[in-house]
Amino acid sequence: MICDDRVLPLQRNITQKYPLHRRNGHRAQEDNINMRPILARPKKSPRSRTVRKLTTSTFALAAAVTAVAGTSAFHFAAHAATASTTQLPYMCFTPSGTFHQTFGPNSFFLNENQQGPTSFSESPPNANPLVTLPLYTGIAAGHRVYYIITDASTQAVATKLGVNYTPKLANAANTTSVQRSSSNNPAAIRVPAAVNFSPQHILVPSSTGFPPAQAQAGAVGDPGYTPLVQLPSGVVLNAEQIGDGTTTNGSDKAHWADKVAYANADDHTVSYDITNGCYEDQSVHYISTDASNTTAAAIEDVTYAPALDNVPSPDCGTNDLNATPPFIAPGCAREDLIAFINGQTGRNNPQRQGENAAVLDHESPLNILEDVPNLGGQFNYSPTWDIHFLQWDSSVPVASRHRQTDFATAESLVGTQAQSITPAGTASNTFQATGFIVNCPLISIFANN
Repeated sequence: MICDDRVLPLQRNITQKYPLHRRNGHRAQEDNINMRPILARPKKSPRSRTVRKLTTSTFALAAAVTAVAGTSAFHFAAHAATASTTQLPYMCFTPSGTFHQTFGPNSFFLNENQQGPTSFSESPPNANPLVTLPLYTGIAAGHRVYYIITDASTQAVATKLGVNYTPKLANAANTTSVQRSSSNNPAAIRVPAAVNFSPQHILVPSSTGFPPAQAQAGAVGDPGYTPLVQLPSGVVLNAEQIGDGTTTNGSDKAHWADKVAYANADDHTVSYDITNGCYEDQSVHYISTDASNTTAAAIEDVTYAPALDNVPSPDCGTNDLNATPPFIAPGCAREDLIAFINGQTGRNNPQRQGENAAVLDHESPLNILEDVPNLGGQFNYSPTWDIHFLQWDSSVPVASRHRQTDFATAESLVGTQAQSITPAGTASNTFQATGFIVNCPLISIFANN
């Protein structure tokens, strides 16, 4: 969805529940697993299958979006950003002539054309990029689980792990947006809640793509599950569970996250699908792992984790850039992300962008990030993105809905050529959050500065 190859939020308080059953066998015991190399899975194509209908409440916001679309009388202004010939259908810009910086613990202290240490390793940029990450084994809900770590709230721990230094995550400590680990070892966490990967993932496009006609998340966190883990030391990790520990066969999607492409328990690595995004007229790579809204989780094909809604606090990232040193708004652990919902579509169209394009084209939505870890970033980056849905006004012809690649430029369209979608599903001429979180840790940037 937003941060992933598919995108969207719908009403925050989802009441629809699906029976969740394990497809195969019982869990392996913590100390009795044959650690065979995890098999690779082929790239999946969209699945067709008989699906259950979602309740009306599940799409309350989407229905409201549909109802308000096209009701305003704004006139199209010709100054909307036009696409560059260097734009690609699946990527904000071509990587040619850029410096590919993979993020890590020193990225807030480096220029975008400098490479620091990192544990992230990427495949060449293409329509289906992958990142290889260290694979960790921990305990959740009393059994073995596999997880990755992408962010840490202190530079010392981030440096030790080779992950993003994200001081903003410290503001999530001691809230219900984190799980408490009884182990102080980041490489061997022990937390109370796990993830059920056995539900059938369902995503059926509507005629317009967004909102989808039917949707169901393919992974659901236990009550209280969140990828944010607080160690006894107080350090907060972004430690996303991607396997339930039942099997080492990574192609068994009843027990592993759908976006796991390859994994190997012998060398403790896992390869995961990347999502393309935009930042200040540059291309960025990130991964999408969790969403606090069930329909958003289905579009992103990630874990439904409603506890992420408790990350402090709604819309706090909007004013981050105006904060004084140390540049982090007090109590704020979020950052803003813009996702259009009715941009141009077409898998080969270099102007394509938005949730509708993600669902119909099976490509990244090309969302727009407010900040990334870099020397000028003021520590504002956070992987817990506060989603801001924008809809183009009906007065703007589809052909003029050019791809937006800069956050401030896209935000400036609200009230003239676009509207914000509120948590209630209404359109507003005031820029504001839509009301849910997607966990999308950044991997790299193709810097042109």
